[in-house]
Amino acid sequence: MKRASTAILFALAVIAVPGEARVIGTATSALPVTSTRIAALPAAERAQWQSYLARSQALMTADKAALAAERRQTGAGTLPERPHGGGDGMPLDRDDAFYRSAEARGIADNIVSFQTPAGGWGKNQNRSGPPRVSGEGWAIVEKLPPYAAGDIQAADAGWAYVGTIDNGATTTEMRFLARVETQHPGRDGDVYRAAFAKGVRYLLAAQYPNGGWPQVYPLQGGYHDAITYNDDAVVEVARLLAEVGAAGAPYGFVAPEIAAKARAAANKALTVLLRSQIVVNGRRTIWAQQHDALTLAPVGARAFEPVALSSAESAGILRFLMEQPAPSPAVIAAVESGIAWLAAHGLRDVEWSRADARLNPKPGAGPIWARLYDVETFKPVFGDRDHKIYDDVSEISQERRRGYSWFNAAPSAALARYPAWKQQTAR
Repeated sequence: MKRASTAILFALAVIAVPGEARVIGTATSALPVTSTRIAALPAAERAQWQSYLARSQALMTADKAALAAERRQTGAGTLPERPHGGGDGMPLDRDDAFYRSAEARGIADNIVSFQTPAGGWGKNQNRSGPPRVSGEGWAIVEKLPPYAAGDIQAADAGWAYVGTIDNGATTTEMRFLARVETQHPGRDGDVYRAAFAKGVRYLLAAQYPNGGWPQVYPLQGGYHDAITYNDDAVVEVARLLAEVGAAGAPYGFVAPEIAAKARAAANKALTVLLRSQIVVNGRRTIWAQQHDALTLAPVGARAFEPVALSSAESAGILRFLMEQPAPSPAVIAAVESGIAWLAAHGLRDVEWSRADARLNPKPGAGPIWARLYDVETFKPVFGDRDHKIYDDVSEISQERRRGYSWFNAAPSAALARYPAWKQQTAR
């Protein structure tokens, strides 16, 4: 009873109490990867990071040059309007007959046409439309309202997310191509196999020397350079590469040497996941949404995403760690500590109402988790467009209250998986 009572009291503490909420800090964004920052690294690490940065810069230059050349050749003709939202148009759960169909091939042809010269794809694009035309950008840059301009942080506002792992981009395109390729083993599938292999090489090139991945590659700057656990970005890349490395269906067509590199990259990602688990007062907790590319310290991202422990992203990491076929003592320790932290910080007897964007009392409800928790106090925190950090979600703007998932139940799946995993590792 004592444990349950504590959970109830903690949940009530984060429900709005008029006049008691306060600004508790100011959010700062992550630093980009630069030559100056690399020069401050230990001497043994500098060369590989400088090489990485130079390769990234060269690839971005080549991407821009390729688009400029197309536009010089085609002129300034009218480009098609591409829809935003409404799904990505790349179902991954259909039967074999669908991936043999003309519809699936049309989607695959669109995917191939939008692959950047570097090998990645943009985000938030529906692939069910016609292929890209010459001179059209590879990524659709959404027209953001003025208050959201900082969400891009690109030196060139017209060149953003040209190659990204955000929101399932690149990994979803590759998974779809593999399914279509499997149903077209002859020459008809060569173009899809080539695009998939190019995608693998892109992900291998984008991987940081320490095993993480930036949100955008070639590097875009700002918080996009941080190792991005947000929305399971790194986990999805590592999971895909592990599957490619295992050479099972539908990835058996991948050349053995590429599969071996994919397997090594997935193992390297596992290392950075373990290294970046946040330690507070000598104890492992969970992870942040983003970690600095060079130091692995937790960092902020957009104005409303402060440095914080992140429940949903950590749940995704823990599920990935529990997928490992032969978990090492380090993996076991990371899982046990992360699961314990989540179990101790779930909120009960409350629910998040999307209708009025409030956390309301509801006996018997839960558990749910705040998306973000202060790294030192472990209390929920909430950010706004003005970079201010609050201890009460009701104090932030309506736009942010309704436009972001401040509470979630994602850790429930990790907690449910844990007992069986624990039993397996004890054998």
